Amino acid sequence: MKIKRIYQQKWLKILLFIATCGIIAGVILFHNNPLADPITERLKKICACSLLAFAAIIFGLYYDRLTVLPKELWQSRKMIWKLAKNDFKKRYAGSYLGFLWAMVQPVVTVVMYWIVFDKVFNTRSQLLAGGIEVPYVLFLTSGLVPWFYFQEMLVNGTQALVEYNYLVKKVVFNISILPIIKLIAATFIHIFFMVILITLSSGYGYYPTLYMLQLVYYSICTFAFVLATSYLTCAVVVFFKDLTQIIAIVLQVGMWATPILWDISMVPDAWKPIFKLNPMVYIVEGFRNSMYGDTWFFEHFYSSTYFWIVTVMMFCFGSLMFKRLRPHFADVL
Repeated sequence: MKIKRIYQQKWLKILLFIATCGIIAGVILFHNNPLADPITERLKKICACSLLAFAAIIFGLYYDRLTVLPKELWQSRKMIWKLAKNDFKKRYAGSYLGFLWAMVQPVVTVVMYWIVFDKVFNTRSQLLAGGIEVPYVLFLTSGLVPWFYFQEMLVNGTQALVEYNYLVKKVVFNISILPIIKLIAATFIHIFFMVILITLSSGYGYYPTLYMLQLVYYSICTFAFVLATSYLTCAVVVFFKDLTQIIAIVLQVGMWATPILWDISMVPDAWKPIFKLNPMVYIVEGFRNSMYGDTWFFEHFYSSTYFWIVTVMMFCFGSLMFKRLRPHFADVL
């Protein structure tokens, strides 16, 4: 009887997920933006519905495997929080300035880019030509803060199993919590930088508004996307060490391919859809809209839908890969 009940609950959850995908697909199909190009709108709808259908099929086929990881994380939530705080303290133990070293490099980077691009190359004039009147240092900082957060989480999350190899070799330890520990530890620094960002914004006359509450939403977006990606990268890097160098190169190129130092309006209309395939474009633009814009995240309907579909699919793929390679981690490390 108990087995039958579990089986029924399983199929109920699968049907609920499929129904949710169907509802989202219906909203996408009936959503209409009269100001948008009809061909572009049609292409967005086809891509979004195709991704939703693919996600529903994968969830139905691999339900048992996909739900293992979320259950393990929820059951270990107290240990995750404790280890994340210890990881943060351990990272800067023994240094005189402690966690302040985590602030030095990002601050120096912001100042350097501000001097080069604003004072030397006068990028400010290009922003004014594109209709952006905010100070360049605020424009730059609101783009770099989410990027630094993304970069630190991805690098640390990828190295989670390698760094904690002594825990991986313990049979009784739940190693699935290691990537999220590194990500939470990076979040402590990110919170500090968001306070600095809001303070800087206020100093230039852009005082906190309701739109700034979206900083929490876009930070959650960044966390979710990197968490989904980290389960794939941390599992692969155990067997393919060169992935660390590849990620470093991708991050270096990605910073210039993401509108952080420049504005997305500078890109020709024909190329914008290609640039927007990068999920970090959604987050960076979201941070800027939160700081000095006047739009909510749900007003960017297709961008929000695309981002979360990609994140969910990445989590499905990453968790399946992590579960498949998990029995071999201890042998390699």
